Amino acid sequence: MYDPSDPRSRMAANTAAPKAAAPQAFAGADYGLFYDIGPQVAGDGAKTWLTRGQNFLVAQSEVDGGGSLSRVGQPDEYVLLLPDRDTPAVIEANGERVEADGFSLVILPPGDSRITMPKGGRATRIFSTRSEDLNALCSNADSYAAPHPNVALLEPWPDPVGGFRIRVYSLDVPPTPGRFGRIFRCTTLMVNYLDPQHGPRDITKLSPHHHDDFEQGSLALDGAFTHHLRWPWTTNLNVWRDDEHALVRSPSLTVIPPPAIHTSRGMEAGLNQLVDIFSPPRVDFSKQGWVLNADEYPMPASLG
Repeated sequence: MYDPSDPRSRMAANTAAPKAAAPQAFAGADYGLFYDIGPQVAGDGAKTWLTRGQNFLVAQSEVDGGGSLSRVGQPDEYVLLLPDRDTPAVIEANGERVEADGFSLVILPPGDSRITMPKGGRATRIFSTRSEDLNALCSNADSYAAPHPNVALLEPWPDPVGGFRIRVYSLDVPPTPGRFGRIFRCTTLMVNYLDPQHGPRDITKLSPHHHDDFEQGSLALDGAFTHHLRWPWTTNLNVWRDDEHALVRSPSLTVIPPPAIHTSRGMEAGLNQLVDIFSPPRVDFSKQGWVLNADEYPMPASLG
């Protein structure tokens, strides 16, 4: 359910899909309140907090000047977000060295990599859960001791055009009428760095909706958000869940399970910045032409 001014309202009308069988079990939402707990990892001039979903995880770091973040034997691509303009990074991977400005999204290749931040600052890395060593460190690792219901497992999309390498994209992308957010994808992830929201969201233009078979990670980088969630009723009262209206501050990650109806609203007077994460990439968003780097990352032929 979208307000007519929301670009997703046209998507919903044009991409109707057969209704999935009614689920018989539900998972709750997971919350990684990074501002409220200690880091899971500390070293090399950085502190890192980790929380996961079924197919993705977020590593949120505070890096000292000259500090670094490294991966050895990374099994697949991952994404780096540099949300602040005065936080450049030097990225090294597989013999390649690239300097990235702040306010960028970077896709790093599989293998060994190192991110050094000369001035320090905030850095968000987003991985698939094929990174088993990181899965075990997540603050909510116990929640995923068994797979959550209703979530389709990750099948990677085709390799990028020209092969795996460091790719840097500026987040300085102005809003365009008819386009939703600032969306990038790689072989395992889709990241939507939503257009900034200044001040509280208009409560007459919320967007309650649900997903049949994938989680949504909502990463709050600035401000605060209330995530409203409602689960369907089934014939079995034992699986019913109460509504949730969870107020979270930043930085935090909320993992919204399918098929919970959900909508989020920014709460603070200043900047409320949210980033949505999906794994694998979303087909419906891809077919709208909203993915800014789609020419480098093809869709599977079976979905095109």
